[in-house]
Amino acid sequence: MLLESLKAVEQHYKELETQIAENYEDYQLVAELSKEKSDLEEVVSKARQYRAALDEVKEADELATSEDEAIAEMAKEEVTRLQNEIEALEGELKSLLVPKDPRDKKNVIIEIRAGTGGDEAGLFAADLFRMYTRYADAHNWEVEVISQSDTGVGGFKEIIFMVKGRGAYSRFKFESGVHRVQRIPSTESSGRIHTSTVTVAVLAEVEDVDIKVPDSDLKIDVYKSAGAGGQNVQKNSTAIRITHLPTGMVVACQDERSQLQNKLRAMSILRARLYEIEEQKRMAAEKASRRAQVGTGERSEKIRTYNYPQSRVTDHRINVSSHNLAAVMEGDIDIFIDEMSLREESDRLAAIEAEE
Repeated sequence: MLLESLKAVEQHYKELETQIAENYEDYQLVAELSKEKSDLEEVVSKARQYRAALDEVKEADELATSEDEAIAEMAKEEVTRLQNEIEALEGELKSLLVPKDPRDKKNVIIEIRAGTGGDEAGLFAADLFRMYTRYADAHNWEVEVISQSDTGVGGFKEIIFMVKGRGAYSRFKFESGVHRVQRIPSTESSGRIHTSTVTVAVLAEVEDVDIKVPDSDLKIDVYKSAGAGGQNVQKNSTAIRITHLPTGMVVACQDERSQLQNKLRAMSILRARLYEIEEQKRMAAEKASRRAQVGTGERSEKIRTYNYPQSRVTDHRINVSSHNLAAVMEGDIDIFIDEMSLREESDRLAAIEAEE
């Protein structure tokens, strides 16, 4: 089964090489084909190593039956070494052949909203935004704020921002859900610990080609910005509110200086939300595993607790804790993301093996 899958991949790789050579004058097509070819290179390279190891172990097996004891002993040792190499390569190849989420390489739109807890929830929303900004900086990804609504005391009622960088969605997608904080607010004179919540929604950036939104499905309102931005923003109607009529979904954007820029921003968010709805429907239809669904947008799920008095952060989905809360709030969240990524891949691999 594995060899058949590898043969199909290698055949497609050769076809891409031929298509690139035949269409060298079509730069856009060549760029698309080259990207697809690049994505297959690691699989093809490992497949060639795997085939070579299989051939070598056959030869070593024959030598292992030699009447010359010294040669037979060396051959047996070589068989053992090659079998270990083959086993390792099989594991790597199966992992590489597991169908990946097509959104993994996309930019990501993150929406953080204060939940229960009043001003304290808004302050923690600001803390999470800072945490994600630090994480993005560590990966050399660009952070771009799309819209924000301040609480007036240094927090956010809501902040929506984009993280631009290859693979951003593949890491941030596990952050979707309810984040709970337990700490003593600066305004609490009695020293009592408060519990507040913040919701995080993570959406892959979606292009027009990924999902079509007919103009007839949209109601677009233009109004004057109520926020900062200079007199130009105040005098002119630059803010945009888009209502998606079939779903009733509303997206507003006013942070940009021009009406066109705000419209583009709002449409980007709308497409991402609609695409996410379709993905959730598809996953439900395919009866995706519960673990695979965690981290893909179930906002009602409490995914993580940040306990300040004990300097502990616990991810409830995987029962993993960090006892260095300060480092986590500075963007050190790979301890959680790596484990979630590993479990997602394990689930997909198990699903494929079950089908076999």
